[in-house]
Amino acid sequence: MIIKNVEFIKSAVKPSQYPEYDFPEIAFAGRSNVGKSSLINTLILRKDLVKTSSKPGCTQLINFFLVNENLSFVDLPGYGYAKVSKKIKSQWQPMVDLYLSHRQSLLGLVLLMDIRRDPAKEEFDMMDWLEANKIPYLLILTKSDKLSKTKQQKRLLSICSKMNREKHNVICFSTRTKMGRDTILEEIGNLIGGYNE
Repeated sequence: MIIKNVEFIKSAVKPSQYPEYDFPEIAFAGRSNVGKSSLINTLILRKDLVKTSSKPGCTQLINFFLVNENLSFVDLPGYGYAKVSKKIKSQWQPMVDLYLSHRQSLLGLVLLMDIRRDPAKEEFDMMDWLEANKIPYLLILTKSDKLSKTKQQKRLLSICSKMNREKHNVICFSTRTKMGRDTILEEIGNLIGGYNE
């Protein structure tokens, strides 16, 4: 898959605000500060189209981006950040649940995890939900450049074991080196190919 053009469409908090189009959507989900926005920027080769922040809990809306005029990337609010207020936290979960449960154009999800951390309940819950609802997903280990190649492989094998995944079904990714970018785009392209058939 080659990305030729991307534009921000809009932000939303509820279904009535979602864009109305017939394009398939790929959503990006993960723990706060896992690097969702940075990953999207790396995929589209734009430094700042998707707002990034070193402060966790920055994305509090569902953000829609139009890619190649025939696909949408959807940046979901991060979960699991303890320092945001209970009010904000109580709004996030229903917002994401509603999107995942009701968005007819959702084609697949990219689930991000920091390679240095073990999967927690949120990741297992998300995977269980996706599998129960037959929504395909990619598992991406971000910030892989923070570890040596030997440690990367150890963490990859450990996480695969904990999540009952084959090694070739998990992609190590780095914003800095762009490691994994082509593989992620290829997998998204495969999903879109199936949609258009």
